[in-house]
Amino acid sequence: MRRLVRLLVVLCFLSLIFSAHAQSCSGMSLGIGASLNGFLPFPGDNAWNQNISSAPVDPNSSAIIDFIGSTTPLHPDFGAGRYDGQNIGIPYEVVSGSPFVTVDYTAYGSESDSGPMPIPLSAPIEGYPNPGDGDRHVLVLDRDNCWLYELYSSYPQSNAWEAASGTVWDLLNDEQRPYTWTSADAAGLSVFAGLARYDEVASGQIQHALRFTLQNSQDGFTPPASHWAGNSSNPYAAPMGMRMRLKASYDISGFPQQAQTILAALQTYGMIMADNGSSMYITGDPDNRWDNNDLATLHQVPASAFDVLLIDPLYTSSNVPAGPAPVITSFTASPATAFAGQPVTLSWQGSGASYFVISPQVGAVRGNTVTVIPRSSTTYTLFSNNAYGQSTATAAVTVRPRLGTLDR
Repeated sequence: MRRLVRLLVVLCFLSLIFSAHAQSCSGMSLGIGASLNGFLPFPGDNAWNQNISSAPVDPNSSAIIDFIGSTTPLHPDFGAGRYDGQNIGIPYEVVSGSPFVTVDYTAYGSESDSGPMPIPLSAPIEGYPNPGDGDRHVLVLDRDNCWLYELYSSYPQSNAWEAASGTVWDLLNDEQRPYTWTSADAAGLSVFAGLARYDEVASGQIQHALRFTLQNSQDGFTPPASHWAGNSSNPYAAPMGMRMRLKASYDISGFPQQAQTILAALQTYGMIMADNGSSMYITGDPDNRWDNNDLATLHQVPASAFDVLLIDPLYTSSNVPAGPAPVITSFTASPATAFAGQPVTLSWQGSGASYFVISPQVGAVRGNTVTVIPRSSTTYTLFSNNAYGQSTATAAVTVRPRLGTLDR
């Protein structure tokens, strides 16, 4: 009896934590570049949100910095206004739930999350209003359900998106992409999680690591990354997921406010290698309230002012972790035969999953049941993912017309 009481107390406590986090998520403002109003994506112990100010330095830190180029300056790849007709940075939009659209993948569909996704066809594409042929990221947060959706190489169609890859992120839980899977970023990481956003800099602090790029990388990754995109055989080329930290001894007191807030975050949370690109470029959102002159002072900070944190473990093709994919023990539709417009309950049971997606019509889900209203006969697919892979199951619903609707 006492064990049962203790279990109920623990469950109530966890429920309160979940509710508080979800309430913060629902407090985000709506729109492009909207304020998150203090909401911190992902749990406090998530890799992006960990305080690494005292984490150990890698024994090869100096050699890795020398390979990057010790005088290579830090560069903010975001700001106010436009450059060559494009907004500077990676935009995002906060939406309120549906409507859902389908996503058709053109390159990395086997490593992407199935739709549908609540991504407006008008959502801003990286480089807007003239995104060109760059990375064309699209980032959308659903404040009602606390999911994050990210697309890479995105092209809106008449009623769907085409994208090279896409990812669903649960903003309330830690989520590890299946090992060797990419995401909307080469490293298999969330793009949004590493943005320097104006709303948080204006509040006086960034409470997470920043995303950055380097020109060269090796065929390897270290957590939280799950994928490599190597272009160098040099042993000191960075693996995806490598974290760098601005040295505590580096004096940031003379920098203006926006730059100083960013540098303070780099001393406390560091920055995580997420993609190949220009070296020492950190990523943020486009916002006309940025002070470009203020941000430009970041160029004074050389790579030599950073330490590389301990790279352990390092995964390559020879030691990628292996383990059991999620187990789906049942996936059913009740009733399995229904009239058009009649609610149908999809239910599932299993173990070992980090997150679920149901396609079509449903998208990312939590729990073990969801109600759908199919208009025609539909086969639903449940996708169950964890760090070691994906499992699927299907449930078919036969839809019959109501009496009196035939031969009209």
